[in-house]
Amino acid sequence: MASRNIPLGIWCLQKCSTETRYRILVLSLTFMAYTSYHLSRKPISVVKEVLHQNCTLLSEDEWKPILTPEEANETCWCCYKPFDQANAKGLLGGLDTSFLFAYAIGMFFSGHVAERMNLRYFLTGGMLLSGLFTALFGLGYFWNIHSYAYFVIIQIFGGLMQSSGWPSVVTCIGNWFPKGRRGIIMGIWNSHTSIGNILGSLIAAIWVDDDWGWSFIVPGIIIAGMGLIIFLFLVVYPEDVGCAPVNKKKDTHSQEEAISLRGALLIPGVVEFSLCLFFAKLVSYTFLYWLPLYISQVDPDLSNKKSADLSTLFDAGGIFGGILAGLIVDMTSASGLTVFVMLVFAAPMMFLYHLFGNSSSFLRIALLIVTGFFVNGPYALITTAVSADLGTHESLKGNAKALSTVTAIIDGTGSIGAAIGPLLAGLLGNSWSHVFTMLIVADVLAALLILRQVFNDIIKLRLRYRAEYRSLNSDTENGSKPLLQNSADE
Repeated sequence: MASRNIPLGIWCLQKCSTETRYRILVLSLTFMAYTSYHLSRKPISVVKEVLHQNCTLLSEDEWKPILTPEEANETCWCCYKPFDQANAKGLLGGLDTSFLFAYAIGMFFSGHVAERMNLRYFLTGGMLLSGLFTALFGLGYFWNIHSYAYFVIIQIFGGLMQSSGWPSVVTCIGNWFPKGRRGIIMGIWNSHTSIGNILGSLIAAIWVDDDWGWSFIVPGIIIAGMGLIIFLFLVVYPEDVGCAPVNKKKDTHSQEEAISLRGALLIPGVVEFSLCLFFAKLVSYTFLYWLPLYISQVDPDLSNKKSADLSTLFDAGGIFGGILAGLIVDMTSASGLTVFVMLVFAAPMMFLYHLFGNSSSFLRIALLIVTGFFVNGPYALITTAVSADLGTHESLKGNAKALSTVTAIIDGTGSIGAAIGPLLAGLLGNSWSHVFTMLIVADVLAALLILRQVFNDIIKLRLRYRAEYRSLNSDTENGSKPLLQNSADE
C-alpha cells in the first residue's frame, strides 16, 4: 500500500542506479542554472522598445495635455532619458557591447579560476552577483536614474559576473557524461539557452509598457535564488559521491594540474571552432538583442508585448536545431560537417526572412522558426558537445581539468563576436537591409573557417564506410562457405 503513495518521479528514480540518479540531478540543476542566466540577460532586448520608441504612435489623449502638436512630432517625449536623443540606437548598442565585451573578457579568466577552486562555490557566487547587477539595472528606473554611465557600469559588471556560468555548467556535464552520448544529451540540455530567452522575453513583456524596472528585478531574483539551489545540491565530480569517473583512468581531479592557455590552444580543432563560433555567435546574439525591436519596426501595428512574444519563435526553432545537431553528431561523429551544413542553410533563410517575413502572419511565424533552427543549431553544438569533446581530447590523456579552459576559450572567442554583432546592428539600425547583409556575410565566414574540419570529417566518414563495407563482405563470404559445404555433403 505504501508504494502506491510514492510519486511517479520518485518511483522512477528508485528504479535507477545511484549513478543515474546523480546524472539526472546534475543535468537538471545545470539546465535550470543556465536557463536563469539567459533569462536574466534577455530583458534588455525587450525594454529597448520603450527606452526609445515612436511617440507619434501613441494616442492624442496621451500627449495632448502636456505637449503641442509640434513638440509631439519633434521630440521623443515618451522615451526614457538619456535614450531620448537621435543617437539612441547607438547608445542602446553600447549597452549590449559593454555587457558582451565584459562577458568575453571575463570568460577567458573564468575558465582558469573555475579549474582552480571549488566549482560549486564559483558558480553560486557568479549567480548571486549576476542577480544583483540585473536587479540594479531595473532599480535605475525606480530610482529615476538617467545617467548613461550608470547603466553602462551595471552592464559591465553584469557581463563579468555572467561569464561564471558557461565554463562551470559545461564542465559539470562533461564530468558526468561519456563522450559517445554527449551529442543528443547536450543537444537537449542546451535548449536551456532558448528556453531562458523565451522565459526572459515573456517575463519582461509583462511590465515593459508600464513599470519596466520589474522586467529586470524579477529575473535578477530568479537567478539569485537558483544560485542558492546550486550551492545546496550540485555535485561536480562523480568520485565525490563514490561514482566512477567518466573521463579519467587513474588520477583523481585533486591530483591533476590545470592546463595552460597555450596547451589548450594546441588541442586540434580548438582554434578553428573558436573562430567559427566568433561569427556564428555574432549572428545569434544580434538576433537575441535586436529581434524584438526589428519586428516592432517592420510592423508598427504590433504592440511591444506582441513583438517580444513573436521573437520567442526564433528561440523555439533553435531548440530543435540544437537537438537535431547533437543527434547527428552522435550518429556520425562529424561535428565539423554538421555545423557547416547548418551554416550553409542559415544564410538563405535569413535572406528569406528579411524579404518575406512581413508578408503574412504565417510566413512570419514559419520563417522565424526555421531561421532560428539553422542559426542557433551550429552555435548550440559548438558551445556544448564540441567544447566538451575537445576539452576531453585524447591528447590530454584523461586530464579532466582542461575542460573549463577549453570551454572558456571557445565561448570567450565567440562572445567577442557576440559583442561586435549587436554593436554593428546598432550603428546600422537605420538600414535593416545592411544589418541582414552583415549577418549573412558573418554566417558565410563561419562556414569557411571550419573547412579543414569538414574535409577531415568527410575523410573519416569515407574510411568508416569502407571499413564497414569490407567487414560486411567478409562476414558474407565467411557465412557462405559453410552453406556451400553443406550443399556438397547433401
